[in-house]
Amino acid sequence: MKITMAHGGGGKDSADLMKNIFGKHFGNEILDKMEDAALVDPSLFCNTKKEGMGKIACSTDSFVVTPLEFPGGDIGKLCVCGTLNDLLMMGAQPLYITCGFIMEEGLETDLLERIVLSMAETAKEAGVKIIAGDTKVIEGSGGLYINTTGIGHVPSGREIGAANCKKGDKILLSGTLGEHHSCILSARMEIENGIRSDCAFLSDVANALLDADINVRTMRDVTRGGLATVLNEIAESSSCEMVIREKDIPLSAEVKGLTDILGLDPMYMANEGKMIAVIPEKEAERALASVKKTAHGKEAVIIGEVSESLPGSAADTAARVTLITPLGGTRVLDMLYGEGLPRIC
Repeated sequence: MKITMAHGGGGKDSADLMKNIFGKHFGNEILDKMEDAALVDPSLFCNTKKEGMGKIACSTDSFVVTPLEFPGGDIGKLCVCGTLNDLLMMGAQPLYITCGFIMEEGLETDLLERIVLSMAETAKEAGVKIIAGDTKVIEGSGGLYINTTGIGHVPSGREIGAANCKKGDKILLSGTLGEHHSCILSARMEIENGIRSDCAFLSDVANALLDADINVRTMRDVTRGGLATVLNEIAESSSCEMVIREKDIPLSAEVKGLTDILGLDPMYMANEGKMIAVIPEKEAERALASVKKTAHGKEAVIIGEVSESLPGSAADTAARVTLITPLGGTRVLDMLYGEGLPRIC
């Protein structure tokens, strides 16, 4: 087998690569959970167990996007928000970030400085310090790739993870889908419209849930592979089924128009400023009210629920995520297969 572009698309091929090569040789009790960020006991660093110490969260990610600048953001803002959001999804307060730059020969220094400035401003707004970095230059045609690692702190007693979902739990989506994917595609195809990337640091949404003492089962930002892939990953971790309603999935008029014309499926489109949270049924309305008060959660909706638990081997063959269509029919939503077109990150 040779590596293809599909292995970087965030869908089934990516998951298989992680499991069959990286997981096979790197596997351990922390990595095997395949969460957005790893949680580490801080007492391991100081050989002292202190009550209430909490845990350290760590996440790393690499960012490739064309064009490097786009309406609503750039690769600099994207990498800071993306890495910090992964920490947030584990209930962590982001504290520090590192960055590594791989620059292709021919990259304009004015463009590089704009991107670095964007990173600095985004980190400052998030209350995070950039504490280490590295640069490398390779042959090429002016491209740029950035790797970032984020470190944060999870307070003691906070247990958020993909394996926590229970039957009856509600699924909350923070807002409209498809802006980032549509923005990048429009820029590449030179389509003129008003679509802007939703690239954003989601601390206001995550903290609204946590500050309201909502018993959040799990949180995930909806990035590569789209909503369908993220829900499948969570359903697999929790050995459950999920049902969502198509009529409740919010789309802006411009994104809907673009997807209709080009035949794109919003369920598999990438976002950079949206998240889902799985909430106990009895707390769902209070959670929704809290999120809708935030800047990045004004269009939040409850889109479905956890429907069943899948015992044993049955989980391997059952449909994990089902979409109820506006006409009352059903459609199985599997993970993204192949490459999510166009490649946007």
